[in-house]
Amino acid sequence: MRGDIKLKSIKKNTLSELVMDEIINLLISGQIKVGDKLPPELELMERLSVSRQVLREALSSLETIGILKRKTRGGTYVTNKIGSRPFRIMLASSAANIETLIETRMSQELGFVTLAAESIADKELEGLKYTIDSMKNQLGHYDELDKEFHRIITSSASNNVTAGIIEPLMNFFYETYYTISEKDRNIELTIEQHTAIYEALKNHDPFEAHKAMYLHLDNVRRRMKLARTKQRNVTNEEVNLNE
Repeated sequence: MRGDIKLKSIKKNTLSELVMDEIINLLISGQIKVGDKLPPELELMERLSVSRQVLREALSSLETIGILKRKTRGGTYVTNKIGSRPFRIMLASSAANIETLIETRMSQELGFVTLAAESIADKELEGLKYTIDSMKNQLGHYDELDKEFHRIITSSASNNVTAGIIEPLMNFFYETYYTISEKDRNIELTIEQHTAIYEALKNHDPFEAHKAMYLHLDNVRRRMKLARTKQRNVTNEEVNLNE
């Protein structure tokens, strides 16, 4: 990244998403491009007037959705995927709004499951069944099995354009979802709903598949809202105790 780039100073009491916004604005304006290397952390901290923690949170979020790539002892670069996947920039701008991410995921995955019902192959159905059976018998890590179930569905119906939308969206969604306890995620209900989705896909019924996926994602949305409310209440209680 060139030394003459103009960065706006970020106030210390702002959140890391403002740092993300500033970096995204540099991409949109063309001041940094695909493959460019960002300045060292100390330089960015000074030019943005933020702490190391705030900067690293922002860089980590941008890396999660594929805008940046950090190399060990090699610095931080703008990934070459950004040119073909501009949706990542829009996703980054809403990274702090989990409700927006959930609604976006629902709008995308409901379409994918409908298409998948028409074209899903036997091998992919076997993969879905395997994740469900593994969840039931606790043969693998729940989080990874859950993610794999949805990955199979989206990959069976996606193309190069839609993959550029759903991949970063799902990655960022799960980064947040995995912070919720398994108790709040209700594994038994997830298995039941995954089974309903699988049966609809097995029968190649797009209407039933859409309905089953909606019920599942709506439950996910409700559980995430409830879990975040609990987290905020705990945080407020800790603040009150320390006052």
